[in-house]
Amino acid sequence: MTGYGRGECSVEGFKVAVELSSVNRKQGDIAMSLPRELDLLEPRVREEINRRVSRGRLSVRVTLQAAGGRVAAGRTVDEALARAYLADLRALGKKLGIGDEVTLEMLYKAPGVLHSPNEGVDAESVWPGVEESLKKALDALVRMREREGTHLEKDLKARVKVMRQAAARVRKEAPLVLERYRRLLLERVKAAGVEIQGLTDERLQREIVLFADRSDITEELTRLESHFQQFDDCVKSVEPVGRTLDFLAQEINREVNTIGSKANDGGIAREVVLLKTELEKFREQVQNVE
Repeated sequence: MTGYGRGECSVEGFKVAVELSSVNRKQGDIAMSLPRELDLLEPRVREEINRRVSRGRLSVRVTLQAAGGRVAAGRTVDEALARAYLADLRALGKKLGIGDEVTLEMLYKAPGVLHSPNEGVDAESVWPGVEESLKKALDALVRMREREGTHLEKDLKARVKVMRQAAARVRKEAPLVLERYRRLLLERVKAAGVEIQGLTDERLQREIVLFADRSDITEELTRLESHFQQFDDCVKSVEPVGRTLDFLAQEINREVNTIGSKANDGGIAREVVLLKTELEKFREQVQNVE
C-alpha cells in the first residue's frame, strides 16, 4: 500500500527527522538511509517499523542536523588544513615535475578538510529522538494507508459480491444440467437411427449416472462459499490479512477451474468466465492490501 509520513523532534542539541514512504509490493522490504553516525540504530529502526508495517516496499530516510542553525550547510571547513594540503601538493608536484595545479575538489576530498557537525555524536543518546520521530512518521504513514485500505475494502467487497452471485446462479443451474444431458442423449440415440426400445433402461441409466458423477460440482460450490465466508472474516479482522487474501484467491481460482472443467454446460461456462474475470481483478487488488 502507498503512503507517506514524516516526524521530527530535537534531542541533545540536534534535530532529528524521519521520512517514510511506501509503495505496493507483495512482500515486505525496507530500504534505509541513515547518517553514518547512527548506523548502530538501524536494527532498532527496522524492528519498530516491522511492528506496524508488514507489507510493501518502505523507504526510510533519517537525517540529523545541529540545532539552532549553527551550521548552515551542515559542514565546516578546516581552512588551515586545506592550506597545508595545498602547499604540500604544489611542492610535491614541483618536485616530481608534473605541475602544481590543485583543484578545489581535490582539497575537499582530503581527509579532515570537511567536518560534519554530527561527528562524535553518541547514537545511544540520540535514539530517543529517533524513536519519537519514527513514531510520528509511522502514525502519519499508517493513517494514509488506512484511508487507502478503506477504498480497497469497498472494491474487494464488490468483487466478492459479483462472484457470490455468479456462484449462486451456478448452484441453481447445476441440477438442470443432468436433465439436459438426458434429453441430449436420447436425441443422439434417435438421430443415430437406433430404436429406443432396443436399449435397456439399465444402459441409459448407467450412462446418466456416470455423467452425473463426473459433472457433480457440489463440493466445489460448497468450498467456494466457504472461501467467501473467510473473506468476510478477513474484512472484520484488525490484523494484517494481505497474505491470507492471497491464499484465498488461489483457492477460489482452484475451485472455479474445477467447476469449469466438470460442469460441461454452456450456461455454467459463461458464469465461470465471469468468475475468472472478477477473480483476476480481486487478485490484483489483494496485492495492495497490508
